[in-house]
Parts: sequence; C-alpha cells; structure tokens
Amino acid sequence: MAKEKLKIGEISKPRFEFRSFGQDFEKPAKKMAKLSAPVPKKVKERHSDEIYIVSKTNDINNTKIRNGKMDIKTFVKTVDGLEQWNPLMKTKFPISKDVLVNDVFPAFMVDMPKLKKETYTLEEFLDMVKNHQDLQAVKVHKHRFGYMVNDTICEVANVLINGAKVISINSESTEIEDIKKTLKDVGLEGVENINYLQAIKRVIGMIDKPLAN
Repeated sequence: MAKEKLKIGEISKPRFEFRSFGQDFEKPAKKMAKLSAPVPKKVKERHSDEIYIVSKTNDINNTKIRNGKMDIKTFVKTVDGLEQWNPLMKTKFPISKDVLVNDVFPAFMVDMPKLKKETYTLEEFLDMVKNHQDLQAVKVHKHRFGYMVNDTICEVANVLINGAKVISINSESTEIEDIKKTLKDVGLEGVENINYLQAIKRVIGMIDKPLAN
C-alpha cells in the first residue's frame, strides 16, 4: 500500500509525533531548515496564543483553547518511542453544560464542579478551572517555524509557558520510518520525546522532572 503523502497545514489521518522541549536545539534546527522542502507561506512562520488546561490526575487527554475553541486530543499509543494522538472533541464557546458533564471534565479525570447554568462562556469556564484544586490554566504563546523533511511535518518553536521561554522541535507523520530518518538526519536521535502536556507540567512544577536540556 502506498504511503499517504502529507501536506503541511492540512488534516491527514492520525499521525505519530516526536517532540522535545529544552533550551538549545540550535544545531538540529539549522539542519532541519537546510533539509526542508519548500513549505507554504502560511505555515513558514506563525504566532498563536493558547490556553492549556492541565490536570493533576490526567496525562492522556491534551486540552487547549485557541481562538475561542476548545480542542481535546487523546493519547492512543506509543510505537518505537513515537506518540499517536487522536482528536477527542472540538467545540466553540459558549459551551453547554452537557458537553462539560459528558466530555470535558471526564477528560480531565477530576471531580465535577457544581454546574448551575445551561451554558458557560470562556471566562466562566476559566473561573471554574481557577477554583478547582486539581486544574490549572496555563497561558502559552507559540512562535512557530514550519518545515518539511523526509515527508514529515516539522517545526521549531519559541514557546512561552506562563512567560517562561523554552524551545520546541518536532517531526510528525503517518509513517514511523520517515520520522526516524528525520531524527537521524537532523541529530535528534536519543533525545527525549516530550509532548506539550508533559512539558507544561514540568515547567510549572506539577511534574518534578527537567526538560530535555
């Protein structure tokens, strides 16, 4: 069966992902830029402001809010050290009580707060998070540079996590061997694979573990 030809910036079937976070990925970033095929202007350089909702009791559902929409991805499996994630839900604010009860708080794996209204604005939802002992909202700004290496979608990003600057680098594809080749070509073999959920928890002290460097 012919492998799927990925197009950067477009939706494909669920991908496998390598990503890491640290202070210095200058050498692999330069190699990634040098090896990259041409990429569309819209993904060559991007900025975004997002809010991640992290839970002390959940490491398998990744929740973020961007442009007034809540997006939850769920962990599927790890193959050869690469993680696969699938969309769990995506919805706009204001958000209904039913969605909070049936989808959102179960994904956080925490006790349900008392919900007295039928719909909630983004601000009201963030107030619930702020008042929940097991949840924390974390502001994340991303300045991302997109590349395409060995038919894998790659990225180097300057990331501010509640104002703390870290560097992220990644390669993702539906094809595991293409990611492995990319990691070898740019010098990332042996570097720890750290997803956004784990990185944020480490930076804010919810997990007592350092980043890759």
